[in-house]
Amino acid sequence: MTLQRVGALTKKNLLVIVRDPGALFMLILFPVIATLAFGLSFGTADGGQPTYEIGIVNTDFSGFGWSQNLIGNLSETVILNVQNYLDSDSAQGDLSQGRIQAVLIIPEDFGLSCNSFWDSPTNPNLWINTTVTLYLDSGSLFATQAIPTIVQQTLSTAAYGTQPTSISGPVRIGSPSLVDVSKLTTFDYFAPGFFAFFAIFLIMTIAQSFIFEREKGLLRRIRTTPTSSSEFIASHTISNMIVAMIQVAIVFVVAILVGYRPLGDATSFVSAFLILSIFSLCCVGFGLIAATLAKSSGAATGIAFIFITPQMFLGTFVSVGLSAIAQEAGRFVPGYYVTDALTSLFLRGAPVTSPAILYDILIVAVYSVVVLILGIALYGKYGKT
Repeated sequence: MTLQRVGALTKKNLLVIVRDPGALFMLILFPVIATLAFGLSFGTADGGQPTYEIGIVNTDFSGFGWSQNLIGNLSETVILNVQNYLDSDSAQGDLSQGRIQAVLIIPEDFGLSCNSFWDSPTNPNLWINTTVTLYLDSGSLFATQAIPTIVQQTLSTAAYGTQPTSISGPVRIGSPSLVDVSKLTTFDYFAPGFFAFFAIFLIMTIAQSFIFEREKGLLRRIRTTPTSSSEFIASHTISNMIVAMIQVAIVFVVAILVGYRPLGDATSFVSAFLILSIFSLCCVGFGLIAATLAKSSGAATGIAFIFITPQMFLGTFVSVGLSAIAQEAGRFVPGYYVTDALTSLFLRGAPVTSPAILYDILIVAVYSVVVLILGIALYGKYGKT
């Protein structure tokens, strides 16, 4: 492989994109318009539903049974799955990586506080006041909306034997730690999935570019030169990785202009670009497969959407509002792991070295290598004619 020929072909591919108004619209103007539209439309937050994992750290060993009553009631709710932890650090470690969506810390005097209420229900002066601490996953839009209400209702029932609202007692829930501080909007939750969303459309662009070169006879002419197949594929891979990085930068800039304020430091941003560059290899592979199957540019568009649609609905911001079954199905598409990693980086503030993010990067890398090799093999054998 000659780097000079790869560089020349890469330059040629980029010039083709720059000189094509349709390609420029899809790669640059479309992300700008869509990001502005979603950013301005969802600048204030609202929420929804499914099932959530909640970690319980019980430090009440008074022996009165009130804390066990609370944990039992939480376990009986349809929307919460309870996981018990021995200490707060391990629970919050899982919370920061998105393994659970909330942590509830039951204080030492919880049982005493409940007893004081039942001993003197009409005399607040004799109550022992206490506060139950609640931490929420700042990377989950629906968790921050649904869990506090459910926990408050369950706590009131467990401690006072009545459905919540009007009753006032000695046991209170502190302000959920990751909600009031962050003041996240709906768009903040959508933004990590935006980067994967626009990268996915590279599949269609790549498929069309290969079909265009085949229809115009460029492939036949290239084969008469010393250029090898590996140099030709490498040039397309590099040029589309460059395009993907430009797209990411554009979406970042426009998102920040409409108020997006991601967590994380410079390392988080570098890691995001790395993850998306790896994912672009997967898109090149899917584009090659689509180009192999298609016989015209129109067919290439339709076949490309066979690969685009599942990832768009299951692996990007669109999946936020889907059912629990659909969200589980998303684990079979690479875009899911890109969005999950960026959510951990920019919404949870998780470090790049956290196991959850490293796992996401590994899955995306393996997926990309397999799909790219498969795409190159299929196109090399069936797609050039």
